Amino acid sequence: MSIPKEPRQLMINVMYIVLTALLALNVSAEVFNAFDMVGEGLKKSSAALDENNSKIPTIIKDRAKAKPAYAVYATRVDSVSIVGDELSKQIDTYINYLIDESGNRDGKVDAGDYDDFGDNVIKPHGERNFDVTTRYLVDEGKGMELHDKVKEYRNKFLSFIDPAERESFAAKIPLQIDDEAWKHSMTKRKNWADFTFNHMPVGAVLPIFSKFKNDTKASEAAVLNWMLSKVGGEDVVLDQFTVVSAPKKSYIIKGETFETEVFLSAFASNNSGTGVSVTINGARVPVDKDGKAIYKVSTNSNGVKKYNAAITVTNPVTGDVKTYKNEFEYEVGERSVAISATKMNVFYIGVPNPVEVSAAGISSNAMKVTMSGAGGGTIAKNADGTYTVNVTTPTKPGEAAYVNVSAPGIEGAKKDFRVKLIPNPVAMLGNKFQGTMSSGEFKANQGIIPRLEGFDFDAKCNIVSFRMVRSPKREDPRIAENNGGRYGSEAQNLVGMAKPGDMYFFEEVKCKCPGDKYVRDINPLTFRIN
Repeated sequence: MSIPKEPRQLMINVMYIVLTALLALNVSAEVFNAFDMVGEGLKKSSAALDENNSKIPTIIKDRAKAKPAYAVYATRVDSVSIVGDELSKQIDTYINYLIDESGNRDGKVDAGDYDDFGDNVIKPHGERNFDVTTRYLVDEGKGMELHDKVKEYRNKFLSFIDPAERESFAAKIPLQIDDEAWKHSMTKRKNWADFTFNHMPVGAVLPIFSKFKNDTKASEAAVLNWMLSKVGGEDVVLDQFTVVSAPKKSYIIKGETFETEVFLSAFASNNSGTGVSVTINGARVPVDKDGKAIYKVSTNSNGVKKYNAAITVTNPVTGDVKTYKNEFEYEVGERSVAISATKMNVFYIGVPNPVEVSAAGISSNAMKVTMSGAGGGTIAKNADGTYTVNVTTPTKPGEAAYVNVSAPGIEGAKKDFRVKLIPNPVAMLGNKFQGTMSSGEFKANQGIIPRLEGFDFDAKCNIVSFRMVRSPKREDPRIAENNGGRYGSEAQNLVGMAKPGDMYFFEEVKCKCPGDKYVRDINPLTFRIN
């Protein structure tokens, strides 16, 4: 395409190119949702690989005990997991930096936020930020650092494979870098990082990192499964035994029955319980077909209780008879109840007060939670098992609102709370309630706002009315009565007259907070215009 000589046509062409670029950057929310779905899918896949990879090393080590030739694989197996963890943690470092720098750690937007005057405000999505990815991964070289790390750790995984099989096994390692794509790309990027990450939004880059983490776990799984194949195919004789006690609960409540399963951890499932005898504290306990004995004992006192278990077993391979012993313990205690206000030890009128109630050994469905005392309180259970308290009347000295809990084994459990009105807000003009202010700043404000400083609850008070007094130099004061927090026409006229040297007074400021039956008088405001 030839470059036009006419300035106007040249400007139109440039604007067209800019518009095309802007349209390309305007990625829709559906696309980012797709990226999120891909990322979540990769995370679930990695979790499944982690669970599988955690089991294989133990199997390899156990099988290596049966044959000395397998020992070489048992010595390598822990290093495979270490290599996988190292690269995963390095990738997490890149991910955490991008999320933090993009300004939105959970990747979501609080679309319901409102400003002080009730106008809707939508915050920007951190996932659309492409400046941080370009700076961090391209300009600062972290992308090429990842490039080199992936190649380095691919070779580390291959180093665990026997030299004779290493070349053929390389195709089974999914962790790799495609250097050919960027070299043959028509975009003429300077390196792999520039090709992969330049001007890419955070929401599109994170699934790429998740993919590399998934490839790391899959590569680890490939190596571990190769080692497993090397030690598999042989019958392993279980010639080492230990006694195991598996209680249903190790901490129980007085009056409950203690129950535990006692068995051999290496017991073969096809043994059908033959050749095995179990004694607890010297008394014989019946053994079921799976080689397990059930031990039950009643409890009538608190404290730590110990018992000795002995198992006599005939080795199915050698015919030798051996006895294995071990000592176990459990603790008996009484039920306790914890009642706590999530915010503080006070209930406030006009807002929902979150409360958590728990009792050791008791499900939330078995508890009955009620309110009593002063304050006019009611309590309701939430879907997540917590509770919400609403109160209507402040408590006087010596009075309290009570949260009561009853359940099997629990009587008279309660906790007292004070009931208060929401504290007085501070009336503000912008971020000030007194002092000097330029006429431009003063005129830019649309009214006064009540702020609840340091109040942990989600509550909003409203200005009911105030009186504004303008006192200019060498002129009589002018007064405007105003309803609400926003300036009415009369008050707005006085604000528009502001000039250096004027004094403005906001008097008889009245507001109303959630739960208030009557209006409150709050602080006045005083400003000198400079």
